[in-house]
Amino acid sequence: MTNYDSTEIPAAYDRARDHGPEVIDLWMRTIAAHVDDRSITRILDLGCGTGRFSEALAARFNATVIGIDPSVKMLQVAREKQRDARVHYELGSAETIPLSAESVELVFISMSLHHFADRIVAARECRRVLRKNGSVVVRTGTREQIPSYPYVPFFKSSRSLLEETLPGSADIRAIFAAGDLHPVVSKTIPQTIAADWTLYAEKLAAGGDSVLARLSQQDFDDGLAAVRRHAASDGRQPVVELIDFFVFK
Repeated sequence: MTNYDSTEIPAAYDRARDHGPEVIDLWMRTIAAHVDDRSITRILDLGCGTGRFSEALAARFNATVIGIDPSVKMLQVAREKQRDARVHYELGSAETIPLSAESVELVFISMSLHHFADRIVAARECRRVLRKNGSVVVRTGTREQIPSYPYVPFFKSSRSLLEETLPGSADIRAIFAAGDLHPVVSKTIPQTIAADWTLYAEKLAAGGDSVLARLSQQDFDDGLAAVRRHAASDGRQPVVELIDFFVFK
């Protein structure tokens, strides 16, 4: 679990992870296709970070969104760029969600599950705050996808860190089963994260990835140089990564 408040990641996070409105729209369409959007009035964005998806969720579902995150620094960034009055940010953890029981119709967890200190307790908390027929949507990396991640061939030591950090798909299903939540959707969604490898190298250089932040400075510099060499020689194609998508009821 990364303590973002002890790092400089929050200040760089959006530069590294903002993939443009097309990617946001992709995920809003994906979520809407698998939940009953007519019944959604209140959404929990759990592990919201800098709020990359919070306002899009509010707009897509015309709903109140409560963004909860344990990082003061990440929430500060989220609040500084907030425009939609339907969005509210609160300090809190996935293991002790500061909401009353049966108070939301949708829980959205984006690229934060691997940071939860106790994933089973978090799943039970999701179940507690969900109203009847509510859904938990999980957007995450998994161990199965590690070989496909664009930076792994260039940052050799990242593979072992990812393997110890990311859950497997079966682990995720077991975690939510322990919270009496059952999978209704499990699929992989490709998303374009950079128009070419030169732009991708600049995103990596911004320093918004918590796994790469754990590398030694030498390993990071060597990996980034390798990405830039690839960009210079054969890097004009878009950079695509695979994200696992689950819906639990």
